[in-house]
Parts: sequence; structure tokens; C-alpha cells
Amino acid sequence: MAREQRSGGNGGTELGRFLRARRARLTPEEVGLPVGGGLRRTPGLRREELATIAGISIDYYARLERGTETNPSPAVVDALARALRLGEGEHRHLRELAFGADRPVTAPSSGPSRTVPEGIELLMESMRPHPVYVVGRTFDVLAANPGGLRLFAGIDDWPAERRNLARYVVLHPAARALIDDWEDALHSCVAWLRGPAAIEPDAPDLTALIAELRQHSPEFADLWDRYDVVGSTQGRRLFHHPDVGDLTLGFQGMTLNGTNGQFLVAFYAQPGTPDHDAMVLLDRVAQERFGKPSASASPA
Repeated sequence: MAREQRSGGNGGTELGRFLRARRARLTPEEVGLPVGGGLRRTPGLRREELATIAGISIDYYARLERGTETNPSPAVVDALARALRLGEGEHRHLRELAFGADRPVTAPSSGPSRTVPEGIELLMESMRPHPVYVVGRTFDVLAANPGGLRLFAGIDDWPAERRNLARYVVLHPAARALIDDWEDALHSCVAWLRGPAAIEPDAPDLTALIAELRQHSPEFADLWDRYDVVGSTQGRRLFHHPDVGDLTLGFQGMTLNGTNGQFLVAFYAQPGTPDHDAMVLLDRVAQERFGKPSASASPA
């Protein structure tokens, strides 16, 4: 049945787990309910409290969490989003889970293409000395210019097929020292992986990566179970880089049209600043390290 297809591999449904996780994060005080004197056996709101706030029956809400009901109406989804105090991105994720939960069963895909669109590597080369890279839907590094690959120091030591930014942030021994706000980077990785997990939770490439990260990182596992789903596509990051020292770079992410979830990320700094000088030096060091003008998935 479609309900089984959307299970995410460990019982229940992604919709039900999302609802439980977000309900557990709300307190009675946050939603204006009086705090009773009795001991609460579970964190957050009770099922009946959330159902009342959303204006739906307790039995219907319980079936949504258990996964025996997988086809809520748009009005119910919107009511649940309001009751759960979801932001715009979280509301969008809930819609995807709800309206995708009852799709016909299809075999999981073997994964999207790792080939970047024609001309993208030329574009990345023209953007030097700015570090630029392309990732797939699960953060596999598909292509990069020299600075884009070397910015995440040590990822180039891994075989091309293992170069994945989520894997790097979570598991690489250099990541915590390199990225100043490592916790924020970890949070963003978890949030962005939630997107493809909602659409195709049983895809082999996605489930294998998540299982690996959960097994080797309790921090990742804890955040994964929180069901945060909104990551940042722009901002600034401070790096403590072993080649060039400290540099703070802005970044901007852009979806590549015509691809199955490929994303181009470019870093930048204002000309005439120490950060820009460090970025230029990083590009030069990377050029010497890789020995060619641009780096695809493999520097060899």
C-alpha cells in the first residue's frame, strides 16, 4: 500500500513522525493552555491538546500520527500547521508529506544523475577565485572549481564517490576545527536532507547516507529526530583554514534548473578586504594542489 511506501523504513509514516516530533516541542504555555498539576508522561503537548487546538477530532489526529490515515485535506494540513506553530518552510514540508503520503507505490529510484548540466564547469571556472561547487540532492559533491573543493580542507583526500558535504560536516575530523559555527552547519545539513527524505524516503542513496550518519554521530541522530526542515541558502561563514588562516565568506545557493535537485553554491568576499585576499590565496593554493584549472568530482 502507499502507506508502506512512505514509511521511511522503520515503521509508521514520515507524516506521523513529523507530527509527533513537532508536537513534542510545544509546551502548553506556548499555545496558551493552562498548566495542570498532574505529571505529564511525555514532553510537549498531548495528542488531545493538539487536536483541540487544530479543531479536528482526537481519533482522526491519532490516526494521522499512527499512519493509518494518510490523506488529510488541505484545510486539515493548514490547521495542523497553525496549531504546531510552523514557519513557512515547515508548513511547506508538512504539505509535501501529507499530499505525498498516498501516492501510488513505485520502486525506489537508484538515485539521480551525477552529471552536471553542460557549461556549469565552465561557469565555475569563470567565477574564480570565488569558491564554487555543485552538490546533488543528498549533498554529494558533483563538481567544483579548485577553491570550491579546497575550501572544505581534507574532503579531497576522500575518494570521489564519498565526497559529500553532509558526510564531511558530520564525520570528517577536520570539519569542527575548520567551520567556526560547526553546530549551525550541522543543523543546516540535517534540515536540507529532510527535503529529499520527505519526497523519496526509501531511495537507496538517501537511506544509506542517513543510516551512516546516524550510526556514527549521536549529534546528527538527535537533530534528525527533531525534524527541523529549514536550512539556509545564503549567509556568511567563518572558516579557520589550514592553508590561508581565518576568512569570512558570504555564500549564496542556487537551484540548477533541469536537474533532479542539483544545487550550485558560490562563496564571495568584498575586493580589497583581508577575506578577499585570503580567498585569492586559497584559489592559488588549490590550483597548485590539484594541478589543473578546474576540479570535477575527482582531482585525478
